[in-house]
Amino acid sequence: MSPISPAAPVSRRALLTATAAGVVTAVASPARATAPAPAPSPRRAVGPWDQFHTVGRVKAAADGAAQYTWPGIYFEARFRGTGVGVALDDYNNDYDIQIDGTTATTLVTPGRTTAWVNGLANTEHRVRLVKRTESPWGAGRFSGFVAASGGAILAKPPARSRQIEFIGDSFTAGYGNVSTTRDCSNNGGVNRNSNAGLAFGSLTAQNFNADYQLNAYSGLGMVRNYNGGNATVDFRTYYDRALLNIDGDIWQKPDTWLPQVVVVGLGINDFSTSLNGGERWTTQDALVAAYESAYHGFLDRLRARYGPSTYIVVGATLLSNTTAFAQAAQRIVQERNRRGDSLVRYWYYDDPGLDRLGCDWHPSLNDHRIVSRLLNSYLATLPLRW
Repeated sequence: MSPISPAAPVSRRALLTATAAGVVTAVASPARATAPAPAPSPRRAVGPWDQFHTVGRVKAAADGAAQYTWPGIYFEARFRGTGVGVALDDYNNDYDIQIDGTTATTLVTPGRTTAWVNGLANTEHRVRLVKRTESPWGAGRFSGFVAASGGAILAKPPARSRQIEFIGDSFTAGYGNVSTTRDCSNNGGVNRNSNAGLAFGSLTAQNFNADYQLNAYSGLGMVRNYNGGNATVDFRTYYDRALLNIDGDIWQKPDTWLPQVVVVGLGINDFSTSLNGGERWTTQDALVAAYESAYHGFLDRLRARYGPSTYIVVGATLLSNTTAFAQAAQRIVQERNRRGDSLVRYWYYDDPGLDRLGCDWHPSLNDHRIVSRLLNSYLATLPLRW
């Protein structure tokens, strides 16, 4: 619920030691890396856009690199050979490199480097690069995959026919979800303990073999941010952007991105804290009215973007100090249905197994798995044509 902030910096000397040779080997936790191994000579660097698959909100830089800021962005490719390199320029974010569906390496703020995964069987493989963290203050850069000597980057994997978009806040982003303690100040901070690739949306997309976007921004609400902070913006300010750090940036939606389902989870930050003096709403009733009005406007935006055949799931959960969130979300869906839009649906989730043991009382990995199972069951009830 609380806004995300940069974690304590990793020692730059230690980081350069781990990446100077072009290698970051597999780690047991987000904060530890083993000693580097020598990198092979690359066979060739590939032009990224014709060699990888992604549906994320990415933009091309002048030199052809992919730029991005939203959490959970992923790039997928196919290659043949005993190793693959990942060309990155990013001092802010953490990444997982997955080979054939298994995480082989975690990169902690890799900087400008080519990180290698070596020692693979000399056959065809699939590689997936996943951005674990949020970085609304700065863009990461990915310049493509590199085949090890004797290998080759193959034709990119095809897009999946199923697509899901997840819209939300820190719960959707996977804020602090891999932490083992609610106080993350002494174990690497929020970034080192977050993994958007293990957030409930990512897990649900994997369950349905769907491509997905995680358009989530910690601390922001539909009209009110956590504890009334930064009142000049809210989630709607940023939704249309590809690069969150650039005012007025617009993501040009490709015709190929037309999700069958959009899951919206906005309201936790609006209602989880009491109103403070000086906020624009003097009563919770006034806040609820503003929230419902803005939500209808946001749903209008989604309908204009995706057309009448996309299911829009309005998600809500229990807040310990108020039921206003769930009640308002339910009224919004009832009103849309009354107006004739039957594909706007209400999904309420809660479970006695939720422990909220992530950073700052956020959902843990256990919780994200539970919520994903609940969402899987809910989506299975919809007559989706996919």
